[in-house]
Amino acid sequence: MELGAAGLKEQPFRTHGRPLVFVGYSGQQKAFEFLDDTYEHIAGLGLFQGPSLSGKSTILTSYRDTRGDCCEIAIVNGASKSTAALLESILGEYGYEHKFDSVNELLSMLKVFMQQQTAAGRPPMLIIENTHEMSPAALAVLCDLATVRVREHFALKIVLVGDRPIEYIARAPAMEYIARRLTGDCHLQPLTMDETCDYLYAKVRRGGCMEPQFIFPEDICDELYRASGGWPGIVDRLALLAIASADKCPVDARYIEKVVIPDSTQALGCVDDADAPREQPGEPLLYLTHHGKTLRRVRFSGTRLLVGRSDLNDIAIESRFISRHHALLVRHGDTTLLMDLNSANGTYVNSRRVSNQVLANGDIVTLGEHALKYVDASAGVRLPIEGMNFDDTVVLKTVEDMRSILARENTAILSAARRKASGDTD
Repeated sequence: MELGAAGLKEQPFRTHGRPLVFVGYSGQQKAFEFLDDTYEHIAGLGLFQGPSLSGKSTILTSYRDTRGDCCEIAIVNGASKSTAALLESILGEYGYEHKFDSVNELLSMLKVFMQQQTAAGRPPMLIIENTHEMSPAALAVLCDLATVRVREHFALKIVLVGDRPIEYIARAPAMEYIARRLTGDCHLQPLTMDETCDYLYAKVRRGGCMEPQFIFPEDICDELYRASGGWPGIVDRLALLAIASADKCPVDARYIEKVVIPDSTQALGCVDDADAPREQPGEPLLYLTHHGKTLRRVRFSGTRLLVGRSDLNDIAIESRFISRHHALLVRHGDTTLLMDLNSANGTYVNSRRVSNQVLANGDIVTLGEHALKYVDASAGVRLPIEGMNFDDTVVLKTVEDMRSILARENTAILSAARRKASGDTD
């Protein structure tokens, strides 16, 4: 159906760029309050989390638009950026377009700007999206920026953003200076059913149709809520598709696509009682502990997890008792195989040293002073490994993957050494 046939002059459900209209709701208001609190706090470093298409970028851009007169706010995408590219993006957001010859010059210029603004009573705010995709070098520079002060005041307010739980990054041993300043986190919540109807109607009116119920009667709004889980980005896409697919107004429920609704990052990343992990159906869970204290929860959603001391592992554990690449977990169907990678101190399952072991629900894998509790309701019975229908090709492929990781790590180390020798600190 054409927009005109629906009484619309403009497309109200834009999926790229700025929205036609910004619609407030309770989750957005709480997000604004969180960002305000983070800025006003003396330490001022917060985590802002929400799944893909939850509306994070729209909220952050609107916050900058409404609070930009009070302080300088930079929003940058941290995904896979080199140190130089990250610093250039930050300076560009703060209005600097000059080219600098080295990372040191970029870093020095940024620190001078931060100190000047803070001395004037307007410490700048830095918002980094896709924090979970930042490189170790970029994270190290972020830690450096987090230490800058002007007298007793930190010179940069920081908000780290991710579409998955990211507290484990902020509290990693290498992120000590970030962890010290951490003041709180916010998990973005979806629209309620009533808010979804208000959201749709506000957008339709802005698009030129003054009678939005002509396109989406209330029962269709409720269907869109159920199909989207209330996440604004998904609401937009489903509404756009429904209008395009329908042949007339009002839109019929059969034109509303059924999609996979993402979980809230709070549901993914929080455990009510960290000392009492709960078994849940679906993907296996791993609870990393140290001397009985749960450090984090990891969802085993892929086909393999590499565990060890190196930052290139899927589960990186900083401990002198753990080898650089200590163990590998391989998932095939409902079966998880644990393989020790010739580690110096060995890998233990329920206090017994193993080289290869199919994991059962509730198994405790011990690596040095750390432990991983394996929770998988579908793995209730342990079978001898000789009797398992486990594809050797799958195992061999994942071992080759591990060797590739090792090769890339060695290349990175050699490259860093060459740069250091030549005086390039990036």
